[in-house]
Amino acid sequence: MSPRRVLRGLTPPLLIVGFFAAWELYVTLFKVSRFILPPPTRVWAAFVDLLREERTLRHTLITVEETLAGFAIAIVVGVGLGTLLGKVRWLEQALNPFVVATQVVPKVALVPLFILWFGFGITSKVVIAAVLAFFPVLTNTVLGVKSIDTGHRDVMDSLNARRWDTFWNLELPSALPYILTGMEVGIVLATIGAVVGEYLGGSEGLGSLAVSTLNALQVDTLFAVILLLTLIGLGLYLGIVWLRRLLIPWHESVQPRAS
Repeated sequence: MSPRRVLRGLTPPLLIVGFFAAWELYVTLFKVSRFILPPPTRVWAAFVDLLREERTLRHTLITVEETLAGFAIAIVVGVGLGTLLGKVRWLEQALNPFVVATQVVPKVALVPLFILWFGFGITSKVVIAAVLAFFPVLTNTVLGVKSIDTGHRDVMDSLNARRWDTFWNLELPSALPYILTGMEVGIVLATIGAVVGEYLGGSEGLGSLAVSTLNALQVDTLFAVILLLTLIGLGLYLGIVWLRRLLIPWHESVQPRAS
């Protein structure tokens, strides 16, 4: 194994270790109050205690359920509408201003409205997650459909391929790398949407757990909840990365680069 590859593999864990070491050193040297910034050692202890509590699993499952449900809705609607807009140019030109206008509105400002419409239960959080994840999936799908090589379309036309065959054998494989890129962004935004919804309304989920620990001035536990949310978001993102490797192993984004 070349030294460059070894260095590339060691860099991420070394950066993480260095970050936490600098954090610990800063808190110790400047005697920062643990109610403002607890040291990593206390956060880790609180994280271990948090994992032992029965409520943690329940709140975690609720947050993951909200995220995945909203993300699934975003995929279905975003890919379906994106495929249609990518194939029908006049429809894209007609709807694009409306789609963009709906996305530039700050989503946090809409959260109280969604809670008013859908209540404090899981439905409002699913809607928020879906709305946040929808736009990157839609735009990348449109880009993928429009980026299909014209020569490939001509080949399918010369073979008198049916629309379904053209979609399944040409359009979908060609657009899939773009769709998966949108999904990678969308799963992160869906997680944010679910947690923000829990922050502002509701009594279940890791977002509400974070609020309750803050109100109780349990700052160590608050950081532990944030750490757990980070790991969940990372796990969901890596799931999409794994899906990319599974679905498009032939694409250059999956192929290993030469050292």
